[in-house]
Amino acid sequence: MLLTTIAGSLPKPSWLATPGVLWAPWALEGPALEEAKRDAVLVALKEQETAGIDIVTDGEQSRQHFVHGFLERIEGVDFGRRVTIGIRADRYKAEVPTVTGPLARRGSIHGEEVRFARAHTQRKLKFTIPGPMTIVDTLADEHYRDRRRLALEFARVINEEARELAALGLDVLQLDEPAFNVYLDDVKAWGIEALHRAVEGLRCRTAVHICYGYGIKANVEWKATLGSEWRHYEQTFPLLAGSRIDQVSLECANSRVPLELLGLLRGKDVLVGAIDVATEAVETPAEVAATLRKALAFVPPERLYPCTNCGMVPLPREVARGKLGALAAGAALVRKELGAPA
Repeated sequence: MLLTTIAGSLPKPSWLATPGVLWAPWALEGPALEEAKRDAVLVALKEQETAGIDIVTDGEQSRQHFVHGFLERIEGVDFGRRVTIGIRADRYKAEVPTVTGPLARRGSIHGEEVRFARAHTQRKLKFTIPGPMTIVDTLADEHYRDRRRLALEFARVINEEARELAALGLDVLQLDEPAFNVYLDDVKAWGIEALHRAVEGLRCRTAVHICYGYGIKANVEWKATLGSEWRHYEQTFPLLAGSRIDQVSLECANSRVPLELLGLLRGKDVLVGAIDVATEAVETPAEVAATLRKALAFVPPERLYPCTNCGMVPLPREVARGKLGALAAGAALVRKELGAPA
């Protein structure tokens, strides 16, 4: 009950990439870089275990960018043809690769990463992959020229990869879909369809992560325009409640999301973001527990998983460590109150 997990990423060590920089370039290259990535995964797993996190991730240590790290091994995506486009409905600009032909995996994309992480932790393991809609929104397309068709093609490729990862002993496959809070009509028109294609036939648990983004300037400024209540989830949660996805990960800590919207996810596991990743202030266990208690008014305890709002890669490592510990300690407080084993 109240098993803790994180949305995905953790800060990278300074010997791997520049601290505090989102999507920072690698500090090494060649075999030294590959060794450093593996070492960073070991550190990420150990720090989660030490903090008391129940369902761990590799901290996304082997990926520079949460979308492009997946796309680098996809035939038909040309990183030599980068263009600058507006993404997330022009919230900010990004330099992205271009789809120039049919999509196909060149081989396993993340198999070695999952195999390595699985061999070095006894805890339940989650791995994150960008969702089809978010991928479509984070590249240029000169081949399909149709967002739905492109998303379904990416969903097919994701499913091929996901089946391989599940066979390696993965417990949870999470699809990251921050675009679900932007293109609400598309979620209904083809977003859920694409998720279903991506997770078809998987034997592990499946999750989708929907949030309001990293704590970067563009996202913070966008949130300031959303008014006193953030109600995007009101449109997407009923669709997800009727979907074949097992778990939904969302932002709650220091947000203006009306928590009664969690009731729209009846029948799903709810990964409640009780850690604010947009601030370097470390929550106290009591603050985490307070968020979880509020969520319990709408989510049964056996369905509630304490989590972070989003990834923590832009934060200082000591801050992320503190937040991991607070998440675990806050969940333990509420477990005790419910009479569950600590």
